[in-house]
Amino acid sequence: MVTQTASQNTEIIDTRSDVRETGVAAGVDVYRTRLPHRGQIEPRPHNTVWGSMKNPGPLSPPKLRRYAERGYHTEPKVLSPEDIETCLGEVTAITERLGDDDRVIREPSSGDVRSLFAVHRLSEAIAEIVNRESIRGVAEQILDDEVTIHQSRVNLKPGFAGGPFYWHSDFETWHAEDGMPAPRALSVSLALTPNLSTNGPLMIIPGSHRRFVSCVGETPDDYHRESLTSYRPPFGTPEEEDVRALADELGIDTITGPAGSALYFDSNCLHASGGNITPYPRSNLFVVFNAKSNALQAPFGGTPPRPDHLAHR
Repeated sequence: MVTQTASQNTEIIDTRSDVRETGVAAGVDVYRTRLPHRGQIEPRPHNTVWGSMKNPGPLSPPKLRRYAERGYHTEPKVLSPEDIETCLGEVTAITERLGDDDRVIREPSSGDVRSLFAVHRLSEAIAEIVNRESIRGVAEQILDDEVTIHQSRVNLKPGFAGGPFYWHSDFETWHAEDGMPAPRALSVSLALTPNLSTNGPLMIIPGSHRRFVSCVGETPDDYHRESLTSYRPPFGTPEEEDVRALADELGIDTITGPAGSALYFDSNCLHASGGNITPYPRSNLFVVFNAKSNALQAPFGGTPPRPDHLAHR
């Protein structure tokens, strides 16, 4: 189920092949961020669906067009009850096995697990699931390329204790801190529990993927240690007036659905989720696919690359 409030957006086509393929024109970064004074909202010079709306794959051309307009697509019953049981069991086993490990991120208030990273490398069962045509195949269709996994994780919001994730664009972080050249990437969020309107579901500003919202501040070294646990990270966070302007123009969609449903969303969507104080947990498996032609470079924010479990090189 999706709560819709958005107007439609059209694709912006840039015919300059150097910008279209790499995000860099004549050595100039077209996605400048972590600026000294004021963030900016600028048109994105890349398409969302790469190649053609007739790209072969699991999604029909009308579904691809809707993805291009909104920046996301939902599908029910992508995971079976057995898949869900397997994933939840693997998360428990991995967490117990790792103990005090950098791949295990805990809530600063309660100590409960907030995120578990690199799960496709830690579990053969999860690796098999995310490699399926209904998951990996959709990414290859949208990105019109072979794909690699940039990042995988499980975000856990336990009942009564799950913290929020503040407004952000994943691509802004991956560009500045990981060196991802262009937003030729997408995330797949697989619901391992029901995502209800009350237990901290994902919120997306539909159509925001067509703009690039830069952020303010020079990124400190090893900033990931703070940003992964902070409810409102001080860097890589858009300014309130920019979020408000886009929300006023485009609305906010709340993404809900039963366990087993999937959300595919563009790497540049502005999104967030509230905390969970209900008794009902909200756990999602995320896998980020990056186009093979969009291989990571040196981070554009000028810092050393983040650890491999956050950005696989």
